[in-house]
Amino acid sequence: MSLDPVAYQPYTDPDDFIREVTDLIWVERSISFIRENYEPDSVVHGAYGTSTTRDEVIEGSLMRISATPDRTGQAEDVIWEARGDDAFLSSHLVLSSDLLTLEYSRTIANCLYRRGRMVEEWVVRDTLAGALLHGEDLDELARAQAPAFRGYTGSWTEPAPVDPIAKGDSGPRPDNYRSEVETVLEMIQTVWNERDLQKVESFFHRDLVLLTVGNRVILRPEGYRRALLRFLESFPAGQFQVRDIQTNYDVRYAGLRVAVTWKFTGDYIGKANYGPLTSSSVDVLGISQFTFHNGALVKEVRIWDDIALRAQIAGMRGDEPVALTNIY
Repeated sequence: MSLDPVAYQPYTDPDDFIREVTDLIWVERSISFIRENYEPDSVVHGAYGTSTTRDEVIEGSLMRISATPDRTGQAEDVIWEARGDDAFLSSHLVLSSDLLTLEYSRTIANCLYRRGRMVEEWVVRDTLAGALLHGEDLDELARAQAPAFRGYTGSWTEPAPVDPIAKGDSGPRPDNYRSEVETVLEMIQTVWNERDLQKVESFFHRDLVLLTVGNRVILRPEGYRRALLRFLESFPAGQFQVRDIQTNYDVRYAGLRVAVTWKFTGDYIGKANYGPLTSSSVDVLGISQFTFHNGALVKEVRIWDDIALRAQIAGMRGDEPVALTNIY
């Protein structure tokens, strides 16, 4: 099924649409364009919960732009896929850099556009990168942000899709690149959920690269195993749910990529990497972008908001609250 140009006009395709609209708002500072770009009741799922109005997006965007006036960003990848004949779901990997300090971090925004208007978004930011670079106290940051975690509503609270190859949180999807999608889903189930870490080498190329939070660059299967263990050791019984998938082939971005929106839930009962244990369950929104080469996975970009995760735990523990902050 071909995509009606009404989905991305006046741009040439969804890739052009996403790159130019993002630049207009975040680089050229046309914050008012959000009123044309988002539906009034647009839904945004972020690391601190769900917002349900366009006004929250406008206010939150203004606060972020004002707080980081020297930062600029550009598309590192755009994985888009049609949702019917008048809509598309994009997974936009943004590489942001401070023009003065040259520090950088990544954001992934998955956006469902229908007839050129945003209706639902899932967004994650690597806030850990800046915190580590500036030597900030992570526990103190978590306590400061704890009141901002409002929790989720809408699609994020519903059961995970039974068959995400056919239909995810964003709706029915085309059956594109089934073999590669099945490989990614099998890897998530086998390695991430069943903890068969030896099988990393069955899915990934030997020279794999994992880019993840804190601006960490992880190399090769053993590095991948250790990075996964480092996350799971605090939530040893936790599980990953696949909420959505999109695929795209484009030589501009090194060929075939598969984006996966995932939810991680698990009780904080393991290693106390986030302060004193709570035995309470966390709810983590994450997005991964996988790249294939010659039938094997060769790269993954995996982002979640680690400061928001710490804030969620601090709130459960009852750490001293402070004034509410921007959740967008």
